[in-house]
Amino acid sequence: MPRIRNEILVEKSVNAREIEISVLGNHDPKASVPGEIVPHREFYDYTAKYLEEGTQLLIPAKLETSQVKKVQKYAISAFRTLELSGMARVDFFLEKKIGKLYLNEVNTIPGFTSISMYPKLWEASGIPFRELIDKLIGLAMEIHREKARTKYQIELPAGAGGALEA
Repeated sequence: MPRIRNEILVEKSVNAREIEISVLGNHDPKASVPGEIVPHREFYDYTAKYLEEGTQLLIPAKLETSQVKKVQKYAISAFRTLELSGMARVDFFLEKKIGKLYLNEVNTIPGFTSISMYPKLWEASGIPFRELIDKLIGLAMEIHREKARTKYQIELPAGAGGALEA
């Protein structure tokens, strides 16, 4: 029978801007220009995102040069720390009053529609949609080639029938 837990998570509320960065690459990832989501209502929920008009996407986000460099650096750092490859969109909160930056989430399969930030950010960074698709296919093929060259051997405990190779 599952145990009922009594713990709760409480997070500090911040009055923040939502800043998003697209990351592309395998071993040498690059970050796009940052974009900003400006919701037309208090919460950027499913309805505000997909069913209503009014939310603005500011590309590039209105940031100081030092803030752009910092958010790009942090996005690449998060990508590398999580050992990602190919693509991700890294979302941050930038506290309005004091400019403190918070990592919100990393989307490893970001939206890829005509209204999605991931391709829009790369378009603004100089990589058009078709070229972006080509780059993603190339990155996937690179990882596939690396995995194909790797030999795996799993040692089983004594009496378990020897080693397995893949």
